Amino acid sequence: QIQPVESGGGSVQAGGSLRLSCTASGLTFDDVNMGWFRQAPGKEREGVSCISWSGGTTYYADNVKGRFTISRDNAKNTLYLQMSSLKPEDTAMYYCAAGLPCTSRSAALLWSERRSKVGYWGQGTQVTVSS
Repeated sequence: QIQPVESGGGSVQAGGSLRLSCTASGLTFDDVNMGWFRQAPGKEREGVSCISWSGGTTYYADNVKGRFTISRDNAKNTLYLQMSSLKPEDTAMYYCAAGLPCTSRSAALLWSERRSKVGYWGQGTQVTVSS
């Protein structure tokens, strides 16, 4: 059915940059809020960023603010995560998520609450940042 697919992961040195992409066939892309989560070994899957269906609202986890930028191109059915000034702590499997609360009305939600409401998950793409 609906399966988001991520790409763009890789291995970089600290301070470097990567851009992740996500596409999801089967969705009317501009009807659904999208986001990125990540999970390191032994840790819970944590929210990174999300963007509303229109692109008008974005949220970022505190530990990526100023370094990561989420965007979307609805005409191309593609979600992006531009990651700059990468740190070893950013090393994780990064997952694309579709169908989660990410509008101006959900500003107070915890990331764990957003995670619990994700409709569709991608398989993940690995990001490794070496020191």
